[in-house]
Amino acid sequence: MQPYQQNQYAGAGVTRTAAEVDQGLRAFMLGVYNNMILGLAISALVALGVNKLAVAGSEADAAMRLGGVYLTEFGRVLYTTPLMWVVALAPLAFIFLFSFRMDKMSAASARGTFFAFAAVMGASLSTILIRYTGASVVQVFFITAAAFGSLSLWGYTTNRSLSGIGSFLIMGVVGLILASLVNIFLGSTMLQMGISVIGVLIFAGLTAYDTQKLKEMYLYGNFDGEAAAKVSVFGALQLYLDFINMFQFLLALVGNRNN
Repeated sequence: MQPYQQNQYAGAGVTRTAAEVDQGLRAFMLGVYNNMILGLAISALVALGVNKLAVAGSEADAAMRLGGVYLTEFGRVLYTTPLMWVVALAPLAFIFLFSFRMDKMSAASARGTFFAFAAVMGASLSTILIRYTGASVVQVFFITAAAFGSLSLWGYTTNRSLSGIGSFLIMGVVGLILASLVNIFLGSTMLQMGISVIGVLIFAGLTAYDTQKLKEMYLYGNFDGEAAAKVSVFGALQLYLDFINMFQFLLALVGNRNN
């Protein structure tokens, strides 16, 4: 996904010294990571809250059993009726909103929309707490965090241009989506494993690529304060999606499922 263009928010006549650029870049990237971390925290809290409401404390309190988990009536409605598709697809509505309305949003409205998106995504992600053990989810989350941090740091510090792999990685994302849709009908375990492995690699590459792209956007975009704040939100969205997708593919690959 490419939710912005390099010169879209460029300020007019903004002249900066080298020291101001360096200081501004650090503040800009810190804003990106702060927004992203807040988004992840919101998603985690919402996912835990929804899971708490959806999972029954005992068999006697359960409306039904799904796999190895007993669900409350709320959980039954959320995970076994058409409402589950509404919850699953709701984050896409926010992605389209960002794509079509980003140029008209203020920094504050963009940040609020991003946090609302993170909350909706948290509700969608609550299903992983049904499918996988809590210990497995926590373990994979920290593995993903360590990998993401290392890859993002490398993308920020490397002198090697990663622009050449960007189009290739985005084409890979399209291929992943198509393969996943096909596998809904095939139900192939081997194909799903291949999708997960390739998905981890693609979003690992996108993490480094997007980090470098954000750095270069700031250095060459000549943003004013409001524009920089707005782009930092869209940058946070980009890295948030890289993290979440890498986490989900890695969890599908090595996570322990509930019996």
